[in-house]
Amino acid sequence: MIKRGILWLHKWLGLTTGIVVVILGLTGCIYTFVDELKLLCYPEKYFLEDTYTGDALPLSTLRASAEKHLQANEQVSRVDLYPAKNRSWIFRIQDVDNTAFGYWNQFKTYKRIFMNPYTGQLVAIENSKTEFFQITLQLHMNLLLGKKVGTWVVGVSTIIFVVTLISGMVLWWPKRWRGKALKRSVWIDWKAKWKRLNYDLHNVMGFYSFLLALVIAITGLVFTYPSFKTGYIQFFNALDSQQKVDAPPPVTSIPMHFQNGEQLDNALHFLLKKYPQSGMMSIRSSKPENETFDVQIRMQEMKTGDFKWYYFSKAENKVDRVNAPATLQLGDRIGTLNYDLHTGNIGGLPTKILAFIISLFCAVLPVTGFILWRHKVQAQARKTKKKKKVLQTNA
Repeated sequence: MIKRGILWLHKWLGLTTGIVVVILGLTGCIYTFVDELKLLCYPEKYFLEDTYTGDALPLSTLRASAEKHLQANEQVSRVDLYPAKNRSWIFRIQDVDNTAFGYWNQFKTYKRIFMNPYTGQLVAIENSKTEFFQITLQLHMNLLLGKKVGTWVVGVSTIIFVVTLISGMVLWWPKRWRGKALKRSVWIDWKAKWKRLNYDLHNVMGFYSFLLALVIAITGLVFTYPSFKTGYIQFFNALDSQQKVDAPPPVTSIPMHFQNGEQLDNALHFLLKKYPQSGMMSIRSSKPENETFDVQIRMQEMKTGDFKWYYFSKAENKVDRVNAPATLQLGDRIGTLNYDLHTGNIGGLPTKILAFIISLFCAVLPVTGFILWRHKVQAQARKTKKKKKVLQTNA
């Protein structure tokens, strides 16, 4: 009786959110390799024609050059730069209305200006609002419905998907852990007829993808519900007896390489010299009233969890503090790994391939589940029709 109720719950929850899960699974497959695909599809934007040996120009000079290509009401909100001497630097311009309905209304403006950091010349201007991978990301995050509505739909569907995963595992559990019963639960009979093959695909794929699909779904909920992330960070921090200890600043003051440059120009030059082998650095616009400005350094370009985050004091012109995984408590460390866990970046190419496969399984499960339900509905309809025919014949 209990198992019948679980089956009913599993079936209707799956049918209700199946199309959303298919979309999330397929877009997740694409976005797993988004970093590699962008470099492959747009090499003329991300790579320079030459490899330079000198220092990059001051960031303020490059920003001024990039702003010449903007409209009057547009401004740079973030800069992504690469220490590698053959890479362009990217100036992002973004104006969003997160209360608007629909992707095209949410993103009023979204551009990327690609600059040669060694000559100050323009490399490319990208209308990121219509760029394929940006649309894929927004389809994955909010179904192109806008943040306010779409994020809610995706969040609820993901919670339901977690419930269907758990209920599916209960339904999968073999009565006997030996012989044919166990073999049918863990192995697909490719020689079986179509209906049985579809059942095996649904059953066996669900078993093998259960744990990793659960990880992907739960880490996805973190992006949808920031309070959920805050909650589990606080929980794991409470379990960690080690108190957070900031790494001591490596220097007292910012070296003045550019005598007439801005503070950020000199801070960035210092970091580029200190971490020439790092993968990427990101700078978000700092408000004038802020006491500090910061630079995030990814030690590996495609990993967000391997980082150093420098905070500079504007008033004292020095390094204020440096955050890194080693200085964080357990919950905060786990929080920094969320994106890498969700996308498979955590272990490099092998875990990316695994995340791709699991995402594909997640997209296929609602399809095989729907086919199972459809077969049962059709079989029930044939059975009812046959009974009616028998009754009419006897009458």
